[in-house]
This record gives sequence, C-alpha cells and structure tokens, in this order.
Amino acid sequence: MLNQNWIKEYEEKYLAPYAMKSIYSEGREYKEAEHPYRSCYQRDRDRIIHSAAFRRLEYKTQVFVIHEGDYYRTRLTHTLEVAQISRTIAAALRLNVDLTEAIALAHDLGHTPFGHAGEEALNELMRGYGGFNHNAQGLRVVTLLEDKYPEFPGLNLTWEVREGIIKHTSLYDSAVAQKKLKPRQMPTLEAQVVDVADEIAYDNHDLDDGLTSGLLKENDLRNIELFDRVYREVIQKYAKLDREKMKFQVIKLLIDKQVTDLIKETESFIKKLNLKRSGDVKKLDRRIVRFSNAMQRLRLPLRKFIYDELYNNWRVLRMSNRAKRFIHGLFQVYINNPALLPPKDTKRIRLDGKRQIICDYIAAMTDRCALDEYKKLFDPDEKV
Repeated sequence: MLNQNWIKEYEEKYLAPYAMKSIYSEGREYKEAEHPYRSCYQRDRDRIIHSAAFRRLEYKTQVFVIHEGDYYRTRLTHTLEVAQISRTIAAALRLNVDLTEAIALAHDLGHTPFGHAGEEALNELMRGYGGFNHNAQGLRVVTLLEDKYPEFPGLNLTWEVREGIIKHTSLYDSAVAQKKLKPRQMPTLEAQVVDVADEIAYDNHDLDDGLTSGLLKENDLRNIELFDRVYREVIQKYAKLDREKMKFQVIKLLIDKQVTDLIKETESFIKKLNLKRSGDVKKLDRRIVRFSNAMQRLRLPLRKFIYDELYNNWRVLRMSNRAKRFIHGLFQVYINNPALLPPKDTKRIRLDGKRQIICDYIAAMTDRCALDEYKKLFDPDEKV
C-alpha cells in the first residue's frame, strides 16, 4: 500500500537532488501528525482545493468582468491552467510536482474581484495602512481567514507553499517581504516554475480571450515575429482550418514552444551551477527557472502588444474604471457604517482594525457578489 515511507522512497529515488523533497520540509506553523498516505504537499494541495477562497475564484475577473460573457477565462480557469503548465515543467525537470501544483493552485487566492483594477482600488484605499498586495492577502487567507479547522486558524500549509505564495513574482506580481518566510532567500525551484508558468498562462490565454472578444486582430499580430512564426507553422501543417481551430492551434503551439524553451534553458543552467541539493537553490542571488535569451527577445514584443492593445483597450479600461468606483463606493459605505458588515466580520474589528476587516471582506468578494452588494447599498429599488 502507498504510504509515507513509499512516498519518501519515491522522492529520493526519482526526484532530482535539487528538488524540494517532502522529508526536508520546514513543516507547518501548528504541529500535525503526518497523513498516512499523502505527502505534506499533497495534503496542502487538497486543502487549497477544498477552501472557500479557491471556489470563489470561479467568479473573479481575469481580464473580462464576469457579465461580459461565459466563455472568457476567470481567475479559477487561469489558476487551473497555471497548475497544468507548472506540472508539465516540474515533471520534466524532475522537481516535486505536488509542491509545484499546491503553489500554483494557491498563487491567486488573495485576488480581489475585478482583477487588477480591484487590487489597485484596494491599494489606494489602504494607503497609509499597509497598502494592498494580493500575494500578502493570499498568505493572510491561508494563515488566518479560512476558518475550517478547530485546531488552528487558516489552512496550516507547509512553509514551502506559504513561501511560494508570498514570493510569487511576475509582470503583475511582486514578492512581499515576510520576516517568517526569509525574504532574502531564493524560493524553491518549484515556486520559480509557478512564477514563469503564470506568465506563460496569462500571456497566451489572455491573447486567446482577446482574439475571441475581437479586441485583438490576427492581422495585427502577424506583424509580431513570434506569433507570425507559429501562425505560418500551423498553416503549413493544416492547409484549411476554420478560425476557431486555427486560433486554438496557434495558442497551443505558442505555449508549447515557450514551455520547451524554458525546460531546456533551465536544465542547462542547473547543470552549469552544479546544484546538489534544494538548499543550494536558496543560497543563490538569482532565479534559475528562465527562458533562453532568444525566446525572451521574441516574447517581449508580443507581451507589449497584449499590454497596449488588450489591457489598455478602451473597453477594458472602462470596465476597470467602473470596477474601481464600485470598490471605492463599497469601502466608503462600510467605513462610515461598519455595522453594515456581517456580524462575524464586525466581531474581528477589535483585533485587526476597521480598515483591514473591510479590506478582507471586499477582497474576498466575487465580481457578482460585489455588483449585488453595490446594488443593495446604492439602488433604492433593490431588496437588501
């Protein structure tokens, strides 16, 4: 039967020496007995999946607000795509796939409704009170706000998963110094894989959604070398494809080329550094999981195009502007009258302060919940 001994033997035998093996975990904040047939990282993964914060990601914005249509990515589908890409990379590099998956599934738990517009609004409202960062909020979610276990607050995740959450970095994410999680120390290779997989996922899947929405045009993208190369390759392989299949094949190949390049370049870099154990990774002054210079050069124009033409498209900016007004409106109502918050939240004001509790309450909302709450508070004809 598969048990703890088998898991540890498997990790020692098959994982790379620089992978983070469960036997060397720095453990949990609150001591717990090991599970008989799940590693500590498998257990973390399952706790994240069963959390309320994870379920709420289904109705939180990726780029397009939920009522714009049912076929666009949500924060949940994005998270699952990051987990899938992360698993592929981690397995190829012989890293700990369970730890990688747990970090990937948790990396956006602190996200607000309405995507980055919601985060910007809460950061403005919390200025002078610590600001708002969704990595820090994600750590707060898993260490305090999830309330399911009688023995401890939060989910009591392992040190390595919590480190992966707080040190998550990408174009739109910045690591946050957290004293308990050794801010000057490099995160595990598993956490680094998630960071880059996040970039691959949102670049390519936001590109997919941009094309579906009509905000991005194939003809304009053909002027970008990476997209055009892949587009030509698909046309050569499939002479006649309808638009939807063509789009899918191009996005699929874009992801595949980036993942393949990342794996090869990272493997080559690891060999040069001659890493012997996971502890060697933490002592370095730079990240190891990386693209080749050639791929990085090819990616930049495509990323700039998506940023300029999709994220800064007037329709998306209008959605973002409206979302910020919703967040500001809700926040001011609760600040002026915190008694309007649910009783379980008002009870915590004495411990964490009024602003922080309101911030937690709004950050946890889905897009739909925030819109409904706004209507209840500002629309005289809406039932409360």
